[in-house]
Amino acid sequence: MGCAGLLLTGGSSRRLGTDKATLLVRGERLVDRSARLLGDVCDPVIEVGPGYGDLPSVRETPPGGGPLAALGAGGSALARRGYEGAALALAVDLAGIDGTILAWLAEHPAPSTVVPIVDGIPQTLCARYGSDALAAIPDLLAAGERSLRALLGAVPVHEAHIDEWGRVASARSFADVDTPEDAARAGIEWPG
Repeated sequence: MGCAGLLLTGGSSRRLGTDKATLLVRGERLVDRSARLLGDVCDPVIEVGPGYGDLPSVRETPPGGGPLAALGAGGSALARRGYEGAALALAVDLAGIDGTILAWLAEHPAPSTVVPIVDGIPQTLCARYGSDALAAIPDLLAAGERSLRALLGAVPVHEAHIDEWGRVASARSFADVDTPEDAARAGIEWPG
């Protein structure tokens, strides 16, 4: 496997009212489902967040510091393990993502960062980040940046449009779960 995996679980879930990682899809917690899917195409896989699952986990600084800080913490954890390649980032609340799109991203022939573009919007939380992108994050954070869009402006990025990813996914695959209505559309079950 030529790509590491970073499972991002640190979102605050304010609009949803419960931890997204613990929601159930067909009886499986989102954190466990996402870890399994990443583990099928990535090695190693690390959770960046509170440690909801069985994966090794790290926390961004400060906790809740946003996706750029989370990606930076994950990249640093990979570097400490001696890993120097690309990493596939996946937000835990992308309940429609499956192994096909993750394998497509991991194996994409572009030399560095690959970000699907859906309806004109970069899907930064289901994307492959090259080693150059991971290395650029500490300087961006030190400069006060908090947005993954700042990272996309700092490194070469292959923007993958529907003519590429449409063979393995639909736009609905990239829908996140932020509200109870989103959860209902995704077939989410509430824990306990």
